Amino acid sequence: MGSTGQISALTAENCALREHLAARDAALAARTAELAELREAFALLKAQVEVLKEQLRQNSENSNRPPSSDGPGATSRGTRNSGGKRKTERKRGGQKGHRGAHRTLVPLNEVNAFFPLFPEACEGCAGHLPKTPDRAPRRYQRVELLVVGLHITEWQRHEVVCERCGHRTCAPYDAKVIPSSPFGPRLVAVVAMLTGVYHLSRRRTQQLLRELFGLTVSLGALSTMEARASRALKAATEEAQAEVEAAGVKHTDGTTWLFAGVTLSLWTLATASSTVYRIFVNGRRETIRPLFGGANGILVSDRADVFSFWLMKLRQICHAHLIRRFVSFSERDGPSKSIGRELLDLSAIIFEYWHGFKAGKLTRAQLETLMHPVQRQFEAALERGVGVNVARLSGSCADILAHREALWTFVMNEGVEPTNNHAELQLRSLVLWRRVSFGCQSERGLRFVERIMTVAQTARKQGKELLDFIVRSVAAHAEGTPTPALLDAAA
Repeated sequence: MGSTGQISALTAENCALREHLAARDAALAARTAELAELREAFALLKAQVEVLKEQLRQNSENSNRPPSSDGPGATSRGTRNSGGKRKTERKRGGQKGHRGAHRTLVPLNEVNAFFPLFPEACEGCAGHLPKTPDRAPRRYQRVELLVVGLHITEWQRHEVVCERCGHRTCAPYDAKVIPSSPFGPRLVAVVAMLTGVYHLSRRRTQQLLRELFGLTVSLGALSTMEARASRALKAATEEAQAEVEAAGVKHTDGTTWLFAGVTLSLWTLATASSTVYRIFVNGRRETIRPLFGGANGILVSDRADVFSFWLMKLRQICHAHLIRRFVSFSERDGPSKSIGRELLDLSAIIFEYWHGFKAGKLTRAQLETLMHPVQRQFEAALERGVGVNVARLSGSCADILAHREALWTFVMNEGVEPTNNHAELQLRSLVLWRRVSFGCQSERGLRFVERIMTVAQTARKQGKELLDFIVRSVAAHAEGTPTPALLDAAA
């Protein structure tokens, strides 16, 4: 009986021990599972922190953000050029040896008043000197603004009493003689330039007209003058559109625009001689396609998917955008840093060769020869970036390689630049306009923005006097005659 009791006690103790071990194993398994969950959560949070830190580091050098978003005093602004090199630390202003700039005297036939000055006595003998004009006098000029008032024209329709029958007859209203608008073409053109080119608000324009010219005009009248200018410039805008569609090389870029609180998509298509702006309801490929016409010539742009309708071999991807991406790579840890730095070094070499070509130090053939090994190294670095399988690095490198045919178009084709800076500069004024305004409140306003900026930028490229062109366009449209051509025949 004693042995049986001992066995039973040992069995019970063994069972209790097994239960204890099972409970401990279950607790350990639970702790292991909890630890795995914590590790997974930690890895997820760490990845999120890295993404947030990268977003905080974003500026105009390592992302597609505009320079104006950097804020005042940002250390990133102006520290790199388009080739990725650090700029030299020089003080602002003219450097040592700089010849300086001096105001050029206007020709004599443009001077309104002359004040000839003659010496009264000879410096040698103190004798009296006659006022004999010098063929090459020392000239000094002062430019002043004259107080120019308004020029108001009035048409009067008189009633005349007939001496025979006493009937009163009023002069008929002749629309060909009496203008339909109380505002002349020059005033309309000035208002269009103030609000549409120099981006003054209508209230500020209203105030400026009152203070400078003593002219009181309502906000509605300003809007009506914008509409008149817009209709008069429609033909010129269509002329510029046809030119950019047919051009052999063109640049494009897009941004946002506001319409009654709704965000729209604003695009530009620019060449060396013309610039066109269009506002669309969105930035989808099917929506913006009409801007590009038949997709002729070489298109310089970023890597946006909306341009997939353009043949890759007829595209040039902007290397300035790539440099900003490579800077972003170099600011991370691990393989991203080394690959980013390598790509930045290769980009610096690319731009060094390009600037040498632009300066006339290299021929086109020499440029192609020098670029071949750089091209191979550049693409090899991108392929290594794909191979390391790192988030936010490998995918970007793969996307760049998908545009391989469009990376080197500038090397072999005349007139093609390796950056899309031209389109970005063409958009800058509208970006600033958007920042200080509420956009447009009507379809008519959208068309005014498109047309006035298209004509302004294109006329300047054509070397035309913008105010004079708008005045002649508004006058011709009011008279029902053909508006002047925006593009020269040579262009």
